[in-house]
Formats: sequence, C-alpha cells, structure tokens
Amino acid sequence: MTELERKVLKVVSSIPIGQVRSYKWVAKKVGRPKAFRAVANALKKNPYPLFIPCHRVIKSSKAIGGYSLGTRLKEKLINLEKKIRDMIE
Repeated sequence: MTELERKVLKVVSSIPIGQVRSYKWVAKKVGRPKAFRAVANALKKNPYPLFIPCHRVIKSSKAIGGYSLGTRLKEKLINLEKKIRDMIE
C-alpha cells in the first residue's frame, strides 16, 4: 500500500457514521487537492470496505460514485447509517 493510499484510508476512517464526503474533500484532506481520481483508485483497493467506510465517499455532484462491493450496496449502507445516526442522536 502506498503512502497516499494509507492517508486516504485514514481520512476516510474519520468520516462520521451517517455522513458522506466527496472524493475532492478527501483529496484536499490528504494534501493533494486535485488528486480526486487517485483517491477513488485508493478506495477501490480498500482491503476492508465494511470496516474502513469508503462507502461514505461520493462524487461532488452528490452522485453515488463507485464501490468495490457494488453501488447498490453503497447506497443501502449510506441510507442505513443515516437511520442509525438519527436513532442514536
């Protein structure tokens, strides 16, 4: 795993449950503001997609974006986490 990939996974791990951030936001957080494609590629290599919540990263346009386990599951996980967040807040 490259240093950039490790940084991306660390930043993504800090996104709170029930919230989403854009690939561009992650790129800025890792100090590479124009590297949103590199961020997407790093997330595609995420070895633990259910534990390192790469499903919380979406496109700046609010479109769902890709997910290694399928976009349908990504959308379901985002919606489930929003329900959990609302229930515990």
